[in-house]
Amino acid sequence: MGQALGCIQVGQSTVGISERFGKFEDILEPGCHCVPWCLGSQLAGQLTLRVQQLDVRCETKTKDNVFVTVVASVQYRALAEKASDAFYKLSNTREQIQAYVFDVIRASVPKLELDSSFEQKNDIAKAVEQELEKAMSAYGYEIVQTLIVDIEPDVNVKRAMNEINAAARMRLAANEKAEAEKILQIKKAEGEAESKYLAGLGIARQRQAIVDGLRDSVLNFSESVPGTTAKDVMDMVLVTQYFDTMREIGASSKASSVFIPHGPGAVKDIATQIRDGLLQAQTMER
Repeated sequence: MGQALGCIQVGQSTVGISERFGKFEDILEPGCHCVPWCLGSQLAGQLTLRVQQLDVRCETKTKDNVFVTVVASVQYRALAEKASDAFYKLSNTREQIQAYVFDVIRASVPKLELDSSFEQKNDIAKAVEQELEKAMSAYGYEIVQTLIVDIEPDVNVKRAMNEINAAARMRLAANEKAEAEKILQIKKAEGEAESKYLAGLGIARQRQAIVDGLRDSVLNFSESVPGTTAKDVMDMVLVTQYFDTMREIGASSKASSVFIPHGPGAVKDIATQIRDGLLQAQTMER
């Protein structure tokens, strides 16, 4: 009924294009408008002012001859003040934008190697946006933003890249493991050396204490019992150690059978053998 009376409605974020006898007349803002068809006026169409998005997939190759698919996302919208240009000058806006995207991507990516193309995605997107902004502004469109969403190499190339990356990481892990084992071996050797050093100090101090104790015992015994010599005292010490050794052998549950001469004469022989051995060692050292 409204159209029959020449009344039309233009929705929000939309503008209408009014013509009179086939010629552009006016841009109709959102709301209700009177377009008297009896006077030759008509609504040629409506143009949305909302931001639209176009996803473009472009196949090209890099400088190192690797074929990739570049996925670009272009966000654009028509300008209200240039709605007549946007409506009349382009028959297919999306194909026009896609052609410019193809042109810029296929001019930029072949100058870069594969790794560089991933690193310079923002530069490629900026180049596409600048070219589109310069071209589409004449047709009444504004480029809001251009994004390079993805760069997809061939499946075989992706597999090879993953294998190279995995091999490099395995080599790094092997180096780190070898370095850790090296450090462990060094620390273990240092610990063993320190342990042996401390054990040697302990044995040396133990022997020094034994020698000091024997010396004090000999001196004290000689002073307490007149007429005794150092030899008598050493014989008595050897007899005492002899009986201590026999007691320890008998008390040990894992001791093997030991057959040795037993008796006072045997003790004297052992003392003589020890004394002769010490004297021979001293003589050889001299």
